[in-house]
Amino acid sequence: MNETPEKPAAATKAAAQKSVTKKAVAKKAMAKKAPAKKTATAAEKAPAKKAAAAKKKTTATKATATKTTAKKVPAKKATATATAKKAPARKPESRVAMVRRARRINRELAELYPYAHPELDFTNPFELLVATVLSAQTTDLRVNQTTPRLFAVCPTPEDMAAMDPERLEELIRPTGFFRAKTKSLLGLSAALRDRFDGEVPGRLEDLVTLPGVGRKTANVVLGNAFGVPGITVDTHFGRLARRFGWTTAEDAEKVEADVAEIFPKSEWTMLSHRVVFHGRRVCHSRKPACGACAIAPLCPAYGEGETDPEKAKKLLKYELGGQPGQRLKPPADYPGQPAPPMAPPAAAS
Repeated sequence: MNETPEKPAAATKAAAQKSVTKKAVAKKAMAKKAPAKKTATAAEKAPAKKAAAAKKKTTATKATATKTTAKKVPAKKATATATAKKAPARKPESRVAMVRRARRINRELAELYPYAHPELDFTNPFELLVATVLSAQTTDLRVNQTTPRLFAVCPTPEDMAAMDPERLEELIRPTGFFRAKTKSLLGLSAALRDRFDGEVPGRLEDLVTLPGVGRKTANVVLGNAFGVPGITVDTHFGRLARRFGWTTAEDAEKVEADVAEIFPKSEWTMLSHRVVFHGRRVCHSRKPACGACAIAPLCPAYGEGETDPEKAKKLLKYELGGQPGQRLKPPADYPGQPAPPMAPPAAAS
């Protein structure tokens, strides 16, 4: 009877000892795993630190780039501002506004050039017709220096039509393209003699039938010898009409038609003189004197040329630049100096 209760006590003791052993083994196993876990954590932290450093570097780089960009922005804005001051953008212009501005330009030019006139020397319609034909591809000054000798030899269409071609070529050689011009002068002189009784006709339809005479030449003659209004579209007039925004056409007849719709007919002849005067003296082809231009506030093309006032003044020509004009015999109200005659040819040695 005493053996039966002892057996369970021994079993309990054994079980308790076994439990302690298991706990010790588990504790030992955990102790072994702990360094491994610690090592793994350190290993995991290394890439994390590296990633953090890379992130920090990237952030610093971005900050530097942002700072650099911030520094560049004001410079870019300054450049844009300077450009805007040099050539201010204009709002789209209505037809009515353009016409008003165009007519104001004409009034301003009338005040600037009250003495505007044809810059070819002539005393009658025939002389003006011949001088205008000779003015192609040369200056009015060169024509004015050439025609005194020419008209001394052949003052009438009949005289010119009877001229020896070689002699006529020699007389007009200084104007350039003298062979083609000789052919035109002989042809138009003969036509005047044979078809118009030696008189220059006063109608556009008749003038353009003469050899070497187009609308430009015809309008010059009609406006200045007969008082018939006409728009003279030479290289200067066409250039300024486009710069002023009156037309976009390159063809002379289209330019003439566009401008004729803007101005009253009574203004056509004087408008032509004023615009040509301004083109020769201020609004040059290659380098306009924008800084010395009286109508700069009205010009859409302001800024294409020299805008500095002092530098622009040095670009002015003829009487505005303190130089002689193009006519040897200018009108009495011309404020500049007469042009000098052509030097006599050197004597053959």
